[in-house]
Amino acid sequence: MKLQRLLSLTRQAIDDYAMIEEGDRIAIGISGGKDSLTLLYALANLQRFYPKHFELEAISVNLGFESIDYSEVKELCNSLDVNLTVVTTEIYDIIFNQRKESNPCSLCAKMRKGALNQACLSLKCNKVAYAHHKDDFIETLLMSLLYEGQLYCFPPVTHFEDTGISVIRPMMYVNEADVIGFKNANKLPVITNPCPADGFTKREYVKNLIRQINHENPGVKDRMFHAVVTGNFKDWPEKNIR
Repeated sequence: MKLQRLLSLTRQAIDDYAMIEEGDRIAIGISGGKDSLTLLYALANLQRFYPKHFELEAISVNLGFESIDYSEVKELCNSLDVNLTVVTTEIYDIIFNQRKESNPCSLCAKMRKGALNQACLSLKCNKVAYAHHKDDFIETLLMSLLYEGQLYCFPPVTHFEDTGISVIRPMMYVNEADVIGFKNANKLPVITNPCPADGFTKREYVKNLIRQINHENPGVKDRMFHAVVTGNFKDWPEKNIR
């Protein structure tokens, strides 16, 4: 996927759900994976010509892995004129050594979001951009059905009254396959995830299941995404009509 296509899909999502307003100060959650680095690239380039002025901050939450090297990510941020803040935590030690969680992902996500929100507040950001792409929305829908017995998916925009921070998901129209292509074409400095639970999650299982179903029934993923955006789920904002 070329940059122009990435920017087009990102801007379409932002405009459809009014994700960005004049004067916003937006934090980008940088895990170091392909998705967050692609979002960084997209918003930094969109910032140059988007009609509403907004500022960007990149924030990485280190779970406590000393082996992670952020130097290349920092170089990318510098090239895009975006400041990178690395927040050091002891989340890994708490979850795996102290609590010895058998199902660590939920608690880890909660603690990671808490650390990210605190960093957002300290940097005076009123919004945080997550790098959820189209496949993430589809997978969340199916996970909700399989494991919770309901049909639901996180919305494009979520406002949290307790912190005053809004979460936006500008890559909701971008396929994961296109993110992979963009990452490869632009040689993005992806950081390998050292978490021992990586690749053994319910989401990974559902991802593979959808891949198989879509292979046997071409077009299933697109139909599932259509179900997501037209599902009238709780907390979903209305789509702008232009």
